[in-house]
Amino acid sequence: MAARTSAGRDGIDRLRAALKSGDVDRIYLFYGEEAYLRRYYLEELQKLLVPAGFEEFNYHRLNGKGLTIQELTEAAEAMPMMAEHTLVTVTDLDLFKLDEASRNQLIDLLADFPDYCTLVFVYDLILYKRDGKMKKLCAALDSCAVEVEFRQQERQQLLRWLQRRFAALGHDIDDAAADHLLFTCGTLMTELVPEIEKIGAYAKGKSVTVDDINAVADPVLDARIFDMTNRITAGRYDEAAQVLGELLRMQTEPIAILAAVGKELRRIYTARMALDGGKDRFWLKQLWGMSSDYPAKLLLQAARQVDHDWCRDAVQRCQTLDRRMKSERNMDSEAELKLFLMELTENR
Repeated sequence: MAARTSAGRDGIDRLRAALKSGDVDRIYLFYGEEAYLRRYYLEELQKLLVPAGFEEFNYHRLNGKGLTIQELTEAAEAMPMMAEHTLVTVTDLDLFKLDEASRNQLIDLLADFPDYCTLVFVYDLILYKRDGKMKKLCAALDSCAVEVEFRQQERQQLLRWLQRRFAALGHDIDDAAADHLLFTCGTLMTELVPEIEKIGAYAKGKSVTVDDINAVADPVLDARIFDMTNRITAGRYDEAAQVLGELLRMQTEPIAILAAVGKELRRIYTARMALDGGKDRFWLKQLWGMSSDYPAKLLLQAARQVDHDWCRDAVQRCQTLDRRMKSERNMDSEAELKLFLMELTENR
């Protein structure tokens, strides 16, 4: 397959087509937050290119830290054994932080890359970010590399994926329960896999229920914060304090908790404005870029418990405490956070 640049979402479509046809490109850059899909497509490349039992000879995994371009060149030019292809992966090599000599070596390698090798630069712990000032390197990548960005999946894709995963465990899940799972555990497939396994093992009935999810799932921070602020708007400080206590016992930093609370208070404020202005959950969904209207419905329910003045005051108080936490020395941040939540509850 002739090499040409393909970026982002176009890249993943091209990768799928290449895997289906068996005619893959020579050089890929894999990046993006959805590690599950990144691992899946690496495995698919391995299945296609590397015969089982010959991985030691034909699959070369390199760590970018401390890697020299000479070492990369030697791996790429190593001839395949009892196979037609080799696969080389390089994890977390920041191409745009190479020194000039290394960049020139890499450009030379890319310009005369072996036909029998597929090279994948994998960005896991570091971000892939181009430096446009390095025009020669950018041009070299443009001429031969396929950029594949693994983003979080859209709601419909996730719903179908959840249904397949639960079906493999002998269960089904409807859209309402699936939306609750995505709200509770987040939308990253990597993080969802162990939650699905737990829920599938726990659920007694054929259909997975919201109660099944709540019984064993570990909520992400945003879900815990929503639970806490929802109890505040309902005037149940003791229950809100219990959630806060759990977060602190998990060693979540108070400043991180406050930042998440601030985000949720702003969302509740906009939900209150939606109610006052006659807007519906779909307006709120669009405003916050939500993948479904499920969290928008929950926000509207919370906003009905408070008025406009409470929302405005809560946001302002949160901003003031945030500045204090970042500037005052020797502050008892945990105590201040508890006091803040108590005042929000009392003022509602």
